[in-house]
Amino acid sequence: MTATTSALPYPRFSAAEMARRRGALAAELDAADAAHAVIYGANRAGPAVGWLTRWPVTREALCVFTPGERDVLLVNFYNHVPNAERIATEAAVRWAGPKPMATAIEELAGRGARGGRVAVIGPLGYRPYAALAEFAEPVPLDGAYTRLRLRKSAEELDWLRVGCGFTDDAVRAVHEQAGPGTDERELGNIAERAYVGRGGTTHIHYFGAGVPAQWPAARALERGDVLACEISASYWDYTGQLLRTFAVADEPTPLYRELHDVADAAFDAIFERARPGATAAELVEASAPIGDAGFTTRDDLVHGFVGGYLPPVLGDKSRTLEEVPDFTLEEGMTIVIQPNVVTPDESAGVQTGELVAVRAGGAERLHDYERGLLRIG
Repeated sequence: MTATTSALPYPRFSAAEMARRRGALAAELDAADAAHAVIYGANRAGPAVGWLTRWPVTREALCVFTPGERDVLLVNFYNHVPNAERIATEAAVRWAGPKPMATAIEELAGRGARGGRVAVIGPLGYRPYAALAEFAEPVPLDGAYTRLRLRKSAEELDWLRVGCGFTDDAVRAVHEQAGPGTDERELGNIAERAYVGRGGTTHIHYFGAGVPAQWPAARALERGDVLACEISASYWDYTGQLLRTFAVADEPTPLYRELHDVADAAFDAIFERARPGATAAELVEASAPIGDAGFTTRDDLVHGFVGGYLPPVLGDKSRTLEEVPDFTLEEGMTIVIQPNVVTPDESAGVQTGELVAVRAGGAERLHDYERGLLRIG
């Protein structure tokens, strides 16, 4: 069943999709000469746990994975176990106990892992890592897991379109309901009301002038302001991302129109190049209109997304924080194109962009919200 047609209490990927993931992870373990893996997440971070077991991490979770055997999912808190049992139905779900890694090691011992190589995925703390190292040889596998998440399956793209639809609705609500007198805290509330009642969850909603801020300010919008937003709503860890700029209750100044025209030109140039075989260097080169106009950026120009903050993470030609990576786009990848164009002194700026899919014939928009320098109030 797809994300939009399932009548079950919780949406579910098909058995074939879950088998694809397990097979891909088993191949990575074989390449690393590891017979087992411990997959870790905590405080709603560590997407590999949900990707493999369906359980989106709450407080803490460890999955013991051995190809050909049933997964064991260890969940904290104790009262989270019943819900995990209803969602992660392919795994044997148990309470993680007061020392979750000790419980995982006990399971690994029963599988004959002592003294061998055990792959590790996720943000495991130094104390549990040290405990595992006394039992076996830990083999970091985060890089391999990231590679597995770069390309999305057809089912994953179906789920992602739901998350993108939730995100579009959040931006639409801000567009229609905000205006002079609305403060940034209220903007977040407006955005969330558009999707929470329909099964969506919040990944981020950032608002601000020039570069959206990660923490909302207790400042009300005023006529003549320019508001930028970066909003991501999720459907079971499948998350859209939409960035737009709004003039508040007045026409934007010529400077802001120019900034946004340059941002649109950069977006269009990168979108045109975002196809299989395109290199990171080509995407950066496509951002030339920003520097040519005498502007620069503060935020990343392009980044991979969904399943983590993924490669390639790129700055524009006028501001690259790191060396441009040797990276080539492939079909099925999903990237955010988000030219945040600002004046050199950062006294004015705009942001626009969205998540797109790399398809055989070129980039595919996953969002349908209107583009341009918009107006609220």
